Amino acid sequence: MTQTAQSQAQGIQMTDSAMKQVLLLREKQGKDLCLRVGVRQGGCSGMSYLMDFVDASTIQEDDQIFDYQGFQVICDPKSLLYIYGLMLDYSEALIGGGFQFTNPNASQTCGCGKSFAT
Repeated sequence: MTQTAQSQAQGIQMTDSAMKQVLLLREKQGKDLCLRVGVRQGGCSGMSYLMDFVDASTIQEDDQIFDYQGFQVICDPKSLLYIYGLMLDYSEALIGGGFQFTNPNASQTCGCGKSFAT
């Protein structure tokens, strides 16, 4: 597992393995899509992470756009307050594998790693 972030200056950072997996998943969609990352109320710890591919036409005027060599990660300003500095990683481990979120703003996270509290 590599912890190299694609860009240290980004508000949302991605390791090489996360970027590789995101690009593979996007390719399966058959379209040139962006990745929207955010949060919502809910989950074990109070807030849960959201990730979904979206068309660039859905980008709102106040969305923050992070560019990764032509691939865009989008986040709304309210979510960014909770996840600024987030490191998105990906693991192929049989137990605990998948996308993993390391959020410097979280005061606690749940066991599944998909929700947090501030």
